[in-house]
Amino acid sequence: MELQRDEILDESPVVANNAMNRERELEGGNSYSRDLGLSVGELLAQRLERGHAVRWLDLCCGSGRALIQAAERFRNQELEILGVDLVDFFAPRPAGLLGLRFAVASLREWEPAESDFDLVTCVHGLHYVGDKLGLIARACSWLAEDGLLVANLDLAQVVLREGSAARRVSQVLRAQGLHYDRRKHLLRCEGRREIELPFTYLGADDQAGPNYTGQPAVASHYEIR
Repeated sequence: MELQRDEILDESPVVANNAMNRERELEGGNSYSRDLGLSVGELLAQRLERGHAVRWLDLCCGSGRALIQAAERFRNQELEILGVDLVDFFAPRPAGLLGLRFAVASLREWEPAESDFDLVTCVHGLHYVGDKLGLIARACSWLAEDGLLVANLDLAQVVLREGSAARRVSQVLRAQGLHYDRRKHLLRCEGRREIELPFTYLGADDQAGPNYTGQPAVASHYEIR
């Protein structure tokens, strides 16, 4: 098996698509709130009640439909929303949503111009990222002191050269203050953290096949330092 470098991986048809996040809405049956196990709208509303600007970063945002709905719901309030995706396939943005921005970028190198996000989400996006653990570590550092990161993560798609990946990786994440729910495939980080992970990224396999979602996904390979 030949592992792909991330700059090559970005061109893979498995990665360069937004099939997993094309029609997902903010709330309801097929929504961010359902897949992340929390009401994103309620969380944003609670933060806005504090009387200061609220910032939401969504990684692998796909069409951005849920972000547009949030921007419309909280129109004229101090809510800044940034969606980032590898593919420029964003839904049409209604006029007047000044706090909503989209960026086309590969997450292997992308960094926000400003951090201190109240909320960072990645809805089924890590399935297509090469260095999943590296992105998680970077994203935790983009949080505000009381910010929240929530992401779908399938540890079956994290492979250690030494074996026993899922158990070992979940233990390391927990030791760094993160919480991983293996049954729901959800990762949470509460508050900004500087994460140090004892793994070296080796490359990724875009031919690993479907993961628990039933969609083709990318397996990320590491070795223990």
